[in-house]
Amino acid sequence: MIMNKFYLGIDPGRSKTGLALVDGAGKILKLHIADSQNIDKEIVEFIQNSCPVQIVLGNGTNSRNIGEAVQKVLPNVEIAVVEEAHSTEEARALYWQENPPQGWRKLVPLGMLVPDVPLDAYAAVILVRRFLEGKDE
Repeated sequence: MIMNKFYLGIDPGRSKTGLALVDGAGKILKLHIADSQNIDKEIVEFIQNSCPVQIVLGNGTNSRNIGEAVQKVLPNVEIAVVEEAHSTEEARALYWQENPPQGWRKLVPLGMLVPDVPLDAYAAVILVRRFLEGKDE
C-alpha cells in the first residue's frame, strides 16, 4: 500500500488500543485493534515501512503510557493530544456509515443496533478528524 501523507490516530485503552491511518482529507486508509501491552510492536507492523506526518493521541485511559511507547517507536514524529470526550458515540455513527446494516437490521433504528466489532479503531479515526478540523482554524 503506497501512502503519501497520512496521520496515525490512536485511541488508547487499558487492554486494547485503536489504531487508524487517515489521509489529510479524513479518509480511512487502514484500521486495527492493538493489544495495549504490545503497542510498540503492533504500531511498527501496522504502519509497515511508512511514517505518519503526525500522531494524534486521545487523552483518555492509559494515554500517557501509550504516548511514551509510541514516542520510542516514532521519535521524530510529533504527537498531538486530542480530547476524547464522546468519541465512542461518534465512532458508532461512523461504523454504521461505513458498514450500513443489512437485511432485517435495516429496519431497526441505528441507535438500537450494537456493532459486532470493537469501535476503538473508529474512535481513532474520529480523533484524527477532530485534529484535522482544528488545524483549519
